Amino acid sequence: MSSLLLSRRDVDFLLFDWLDVTRLTERPVFADHSRQTFDAALDTYSQIAHAEFAPHNKKVDREPPKLVGDTVVSAPEQRSALQAFAAAGLLAACQEETFGGMRLPYVVERAGLAFVLAACPTTAAYAFLTIANANLLLTHGTASQKWRLVRPMLDGRWTGTMCLSEPHAGSSLADITSRAERQSDGSYRLTGNKMWISGGDHDLADNIVHLVLAKVPDERGALRPGVAGISLFAVPKYLPGIDNQLGERNDVVVAGLNHKMGYRGTSNCLLNFGEGRHRPGGRAGAVGELIGEEGRGLAYMFHMMNEARITVGLGAAAIGYTGYLHSVDYARSRRQGRLPTQRNPETTPVRLIDHADVRRMLLAQKAYVEGALALVLFSALLVDETNTASAEEAQRARQLLDLLTPVSKSWPSKWGLAANDLAIQVHGGYGYTQDFNVEQFYRDNRLNPIHEGTFGIQAIDLLGRKVSSADGAALAALTARIERTVERAASAPELAEQAIALRDAWSRVLATTTHLRNVPDATLRLANASCYLDAFGHVVVAWLWLDQAVIAIRGIEGQQAAFYRGKLAACRYFYKWELPRIDRWLGLLDSLDRTTLDMADEWFD
Repeated sequence: MSSLLLSRRDVDFLLFDWLDVTRLTERPVFADHSRQTFDAALDTYSQIAHAEFAPHNKKVDREPPKLVGDTVVSAPEQRSALQAFAAAGLLAACQEETFGGMRLPYVVERAGLAFVLAACPTTAAYAFLTIANANLLLTHGTASQKWRLVRPMLDGRWTGTMCLSEPHAGSSLADITSRAERQSDGSYRLTGNKMWISGGDHDLADNIVHLVLAKVPDERGALRPGVAGISLFAVPKYLPGIDNQLGERNDVVVAGLNHKMGYRGTSNCLLNFGEGRHRPGGRAGAVGELIGEEGRGLAYMFHMMNEARITVGLGAAAIGYTGYLHSVDYARSRRQGRLPTQRNPETTPVRLIDHADVRRMLLAQKAYVEGALALVLFSALLVDETNTASAEEAQRARQLLDLLTPVSKSWPSKWGLAANDLAIQVHGGYGYTQDFNVEQFYRDNRLNPIHEGTFGIQAIDLLGRKVSSADGAALAALTARIERTVERAASAPELAEQAIALRDAWSRVLATTTHLRNVPDATLRLANASCYLDAFGHVVVAWLWLDQAVIAIRGIEGQQAAFYRGKLAACRYFYKWELPRIDRWLGLLDSLDRTTLDMADEWFD
């Protein structure tokens, strides 16, 4: 079996040595599990990733879904892979037995999903969107909705989407104009257009449950401005019939496909709701069911959006990771050039990995992708803590998760992509061709800094809201965790230098945070928020690297010394090469630089 998707040894280290996830089995909800069941689940994810997902990754990039009539036609291998994923119970892995689940901890489930995302992220997207859709409905739906809509999705017979953006509004959800008219039978009829809908149509399942944001008009027929008037609706492609049989075709159709640079295996659609091509019950308008209460749709949708954001970060880490492993493999096998000390042209060329600059690029990738995976799995563990810990611990975990979600989405998306860029560079000219996989990895990963909230949007969220939330309680909780790591690392002579560097770096972040929070002009305060996210994310990942190093240093004399020494080298690289970047970012923020604000429109000509 190929080892070029993820390092199973690293996944085991992160889960069991570092995060110690087996302690979750002491809680009643996970009492049926053990290290053995976790290993078996990870084996299943890995096997399905290699056997069912990886073989068609290049095919769906070169032969993406096509719109034929009013249906999107996809590669049959995608349907087979998703059926295998569902048949193994992986769509319901975190759910209770009532819904066919095995009640796996979320952190273990996300670690397993990382293998599938590395193998073929575009087919895996249908699965993780369906899981997130089901999780939202299980949290906010009625008992009837859970049974009628969720069970078929978790069985693998239906899939799910999220429909937020509109062609004119993009990420500005306050400006959506999709309407949902109340009906006498308690249902709603939706009209409007939704853009950038991943998995919006396909032939990979029997039905698709769209979760749609729309506004209910007032008694005058007007739509309430802003986000307060947004409601959430479940709008299936086919209306559920008796005993979950498919009923009438709903009034939702594909108006077109978006043709993308990468991530081509996932259909991305413009959907029209209520254009009248299909008329359930003889009337135009897509039939929708209200989820929860009117006017609270965006709050409900954040349940799915935040899960999707963590999974986007996971996917970015996974694609970056497989690119890293491919470039290491290539650098070990490709012979080219000679070392500066080898002056004889008849000397056999050395391997690429023997060149110092190539090792620099490989070490940078390792620091990025292993740091990114650690960040996302730590966030996933916070989800488990939120759901299963004591009330006080759950509240702290929830606050910390809320603070780190924009970082967990954005940092892997930026630096996982940077790793893919370096993987192409290691391959040289071959990396820029379709003969090798790394060019596709870069194109696929380029989407991740964009969707589920761009890097800039996440930066504004972090600086404008998250660091101040709960009167700074989340920031204080993170500070306490960082201080504990610093204290543990300071007691190891090999890590004392990094411990001092981390304490100083975090102090700088806190000082800049306080400085910016005291700036009354919000436009000026947030103008360079992306620099803040860069610096904040880099220090958080530096913390996670040092926290891993505290564990890794114990194994440097054992049978797996090479693995642990590699961890320590990557940590050292991050502190020497990456952490110093924050000085420039924080310096710009401290100066309240107005360069971008003062740039006039006409000066761009």
